[in-house]
Amino acid sequence: MADIKLTRASLVFRLRDRSDDEAWKQFVDLYGPMIFRFLRSRGLQDADAADLLQEVLRRVGDSIGKLDYAKSKGGFRAWLFTITRNCLNSFFEKRKRTKTTGNDSTHNAFLNQLPNDTEELTEIWEKEYQRQLMSKAIAIVRPNTDSKTWAAFEMTAINNMTADEAGDALEMTRGAVYVARSRVTARLRAEVERLMEEEE
Repeated sequence: MADIKLTRASLVFRLRDRSDDEAWKQFVDLYGPMIFRFLRSRGLQDADAADLLQEVLRRVGDSIGKLDYAKSKGGFRAWLFTITRNCLNSFFEKRKRTKTTGNDSTHNAFLNQLPNDTEELTEIWEKEYQRQLMSKAIAIVRPNTDSKTWAAFEMTAINNMTADEAGDALEMTRGAVYVARSRVTARLRAEVERLMEEEE
């Protein structure tokens, strides 16, 4: 797993050195899944999303040296979103110009996948970012949490079991389940906030 405590500024600085394979591995580990899910959410098949992810990474590599890392200008995440959005637009424009085989309804359905307005794309991008933050927070909190406490949280907060059902399964009282869920939720919230502060 990548060192998720690495700050954004230091990672950006290291990415400018094309021979720093570890920095690029960390970047791909941190952002690859988020970019891939974003591309899939726009209707791309797995293979197309994987190809487009490679194009995004290539463009990041080509332009990282020119990035002026200033939060006032939107910061790293906004810059990465712009590159991803531009790659997505290019992909759809190329497909639009290319004659496809098959019937018109198939072609029209594909063209209906064209990116929507920037505001909608930004909202989807931010949701994927929040999802990525939560994944990182879970990767930090879970190994440092008692297995029974984590199970109580997972059963009630994620799997929507009642506190009584989780308590029966784990041989815990309803109150103990609520306490476990509350503690894990608080730790995850604090970890997400810490990760967000690191990103600034």
